[in-house]
Parts: sequence; structure tokens; C-alpha cells
Amino acid sequence: MSETHRSTPTAFVLYGATGDLAKRLVMPGFAALAKAGLLPERWALVGSGRRSMSDEDYRRHVVDGLREFGKDLDQPVLDEVAAGLRFAGGGFSADDPGELLDVLGRVREELGGGEGREVQVVHYLALPPSTFEAYTRAIAAHGLADGARVVFEKPYGTSPESFEQLDELVQSVFAEEQVFRIDHFLGKEATQQLHVLRFANRLFEQVWSAEHVAQVQIDVPETLGVDDRAQFYDATGATLDMLVTHLLQVAAEVAAEPPAGPSPEALQEARESVLACFRPIDPAEVVLGQSSGYRHLQDVDDDSGTDTYVAARVWVDTDRWRGVPFVLRTGKKLAESHQHVTLVLRPPSALQHGAGARTEEPETITFTLSGNGTVWAGVTARRPGVSDDLVPGRLLLDLAELPDAEPLPPYAALLRDVLIGDRALFTTSAGLRDAWRVVTPLLQQRGELHPYEPGSWGPAEGDALAAPYGWLTEH
Repeated sequence: MSETHRSTPTAFVLYGATGDLAKRLVMPGFAALAKAGLLPERWALVGSGRRSMSDEDYRRHVVDGLREFGKDLDQPVLDEVAAGLRFAGGGFSADDPGELLDVLGRVREELGGGEGREVQVVHYLALPPSTFEAYTRAIAAHGLADGARVVFEKPYGTSPESFEQLDELVQSVFAEEQVFRIDHFLGKEATQQLHVLRFANRLFEQVWSAEHVAQVQIDVPETLGVDDRAQFYDATGATLDMLVTHLLQVAAEVAAEPPAGPSPEALQEARESVLACFRPIDPAEVVLGQSSGYRHLQDVDDDSGTDTYVAARVWVDTDRWRGVPFVLRTGKKLAESHQHVTLVLRPPSALQHGAGARTEEPETITFTLSGNGTVWAGVTARRPGVSDDLVPGRLLLDLAELPDAEPLPPYAALLRDVLIGDRALFTTSAGLRDAWRVVTPLLQQRGELHPYEPGSWGPAEGDALAAPYGWLTEH
């Protein structure tokens, strides 16, 4: 963080401060910034919630959560975070601000000091999407929108219609540059590596098009279920929870044209311009699934039609990618957890040696999206010895082995960008509108829901979408 931003006093308001999202992700991200020395020199965080709670009780609540979900946090970091925490109970609505106005007023006075310095206010809505409109109206009603930044969790809308309704309200309260719509996949260190590796290396730059790529696979299976958030999940499912947000955004990262310049706005514009070129999904090119036993979970309807698996084929109508299928897959309770982007390369036009003994494995370039990330290329080599057989091999780069490789967790990286006003890794109103446009046919015409067993790779019907190669990271 620049000295200018470090010297700007900042007051965070965390709505849903005692909820699961705040405990598991937001506050650990905040603590990671404290550990890295990336918080402003003068800051405070006001937790907003319905119940009454003293500052000391809230501090204990947060520290207990950080000990469970934080990473490598020593006592000085915990003490630093705890010292900056305040709590404002009584809820927060347009009619009744609870304790928030009084607590936030005191905090701003403390941070501004006797010099009367301007205090940057950041509102973070770690809340269910059904509450976004009410809290946006409340922020406006109590005069807390001017000059502030606001962070919305996903999903930003639960349908094209609810997106438009929410977006109209938000745009009437905030300028677009004040709004930060989080998609934590874009905050992943390895996702950011996608465009760096592509544009900084001729090896990748030269093959990044339909001339050399036969298929793009974006594969994010999960072994975890939804036991701890079944009520939320049953109202969304894999399509809304993952496809319309994470997977389409990653696909846009892959499909984007080179940015017009080095600025954050140029990168955001490149990603979202290509989203406008994604064709609406054909429901015939989608497979939906539901894991056996899902309907037996508490808070899930006995006849629930919620998808816990979705695989889709998507087409990008640009000169670079026309005719290349992007196949996307995610699901719960699958055989393995990983996050992979794979470019399947077209076979070479000729082989000088060993033709006819060629391996069936295609050449690939695969990027992982977890941790620091790794990159590997599936290549063809001659088996050492007297044989002319060609066999598959692998070239591997583990980005964790680079000097001083200490990535920030995705939430920490995105919180830092909110602090410095960098919106490159956040979605705009126009970009999300295009994402909803792409999935609208699927929402209007949902196909058959295929059952699958937990621990499997999902419905067999999903395999056909990745033909003729199959899902390569299963191998």
C-alpha cells in the first residue's frame, strides 16, 4: 500500500459482523493485512449486528474466530486487530440505525484527530443477498454514502430481474467507482497469474487462440458438501453459487483480449468487454445434477430441485476464440477438490519421428487456481531406449518456489484493493449484466436433474460435454 493510502484514516463498518462469512473469510483476510503491515496507520472496524454486545465481547468473538480460521497469526497480530474493533448493536435499518451512528461518529472523531482529517468509510455487507437492498437504503437514509466505498458479497442478485432491481437502487445511492462487488476467485493469487503468465511470456501468448487451442476446460469440483449452509445453498444451487459468478469470470479472464494499457481499469475493461461476446448458454449444452442424500439435509425440501452439480459448454464469439468450446464444471461431494484451467492444444501438423505410435494424450497447458498456483504442460516425448513409442510427459512450474512467494489470501488481496481504490479484480454493473444474460436461457429452461453418488465425478452425462478429451484433470 502506498504511503498516501496508509496515511488515510479508515473506518470499516462490517454488517453481519457475527455471522459465518465474517468469521471464516472476512476477518481472517483483515488479519492477514494486519500481519503484512498493509492496513492504514489509523483504522477501526465497527461490527454491526442485531444483538447487543460490548466491545470486549466482540473482540473475544473475533479473536476466537481468528484462532480457528486465521493462518499463522501470532499474538501481536491478534492484539492489533482486537484493539481496533468496536461494536454497534441494535441492528441497522432505514427507520432505526441502532447504535451505529453514535459508534461510527465517535470512531471518525478519534481517527480524524484534532487535525480534522477526512476519514475514509468502507461499508462491507457480509450478509445474505436478500438484505442488500434494505441495507443500501439504510446507508443512504442515514447519510453514510457520500464519499464512502461499499463492498457487496456475491451473489449480486439471485436472478436477472433481482439483479436489475438491486443495481438500479445501488446506482442511485453510489457512483460506480464507489462500488466493489466481490468475486473472491478473481482475488486468488493464481487467477491473477493467468493474465501475467499469458502476456509476459511469448511461450503462452503465441498459442492463446483458436488457431492452437481446441478446447478450454475450467474445472472446479469440490469434495465438500453444504451441511453448514444448506438453507442458503438450497435457494441458489451450483448454477447461481458458482457458474454465474466464479466460472464465467474465470472464463472471461482466459478469453480476454490484451488490455489497452497497464492501468487497473484497462484490465477490468478487457475482462468485461469479452463477457459481452459470450453467447447465451444453450440449455441443451448443460448438465445439472444433485448428489444422493442432499434432500435429507436439514433445511432442504424433500422435493428440492436444487442443482449441486453443473457442467456447461460456453462459446465466445470473438475472432480469437470463435469455434472453441469453453467447458465449465463444478459440483459438491465430488471425487476430488481442485481448481484448474486447462488449454487443450490442437495436435501438431506433422511428426518427424514415431508417427503412428503417438500417445492418445493431447498436449495441454494447465493452470491451478489454488495457493500460489502451479503451471504444467502436458507434452509428448519419445520413450527413452530403443523404442520409437511416444509417451506423455509433464513440464512443471510451481509458483510457490519463486523467491519470496508469500501470497495474500483472496479476501485479504481484495480488501487491500478496496483500501487503495483498485477495482481491477471486481465486477462492474455492465459485466454482471452480461453474466446474467449468458445464463438466462438456463434459468428459463432448466433441464433434467441427474442424480449422482457422493464421491463420484458427478452424472455420467456431464462427461459428454468435454468430449472428445474428457475432463482431463480427472486423469
